Amino acid sequence: MLWGPSMVGYGEAHYRYATGREGDTFRVGFAPRKAKLSLYGLQDAPRWEELSARLGKFTTGASCVYVNKPEDIDLEALAELIADAWAAGVAG
Repeated sequence: MLWGPSMVGYGEAHYRYATGREGDTFRVGFAPRKAKLSLYGLQDAPRWEELSARLGKFTTGASCVYVNKPEDIDLEALAELIADAWAAGVAG
């Protein structure tokens, strides 16, 4: 499902902050940006530390994992990371 003009998200999750702000978002997703591919919903996965060590060349932001191109990462590790985040119900 498209979330905005360029974000592709899978699943749905409701969030609520301690401030009372709440909303809906996707569980995992991505956005093909001009400079880098943005991946969402992965950093809070239970096995993030273990699987990100195998992932390859990437950087992180507040809630994103940035990849220059798919050839820079281990796609098997990415698949495991997505499955782990999905199973845990982590929201993007």
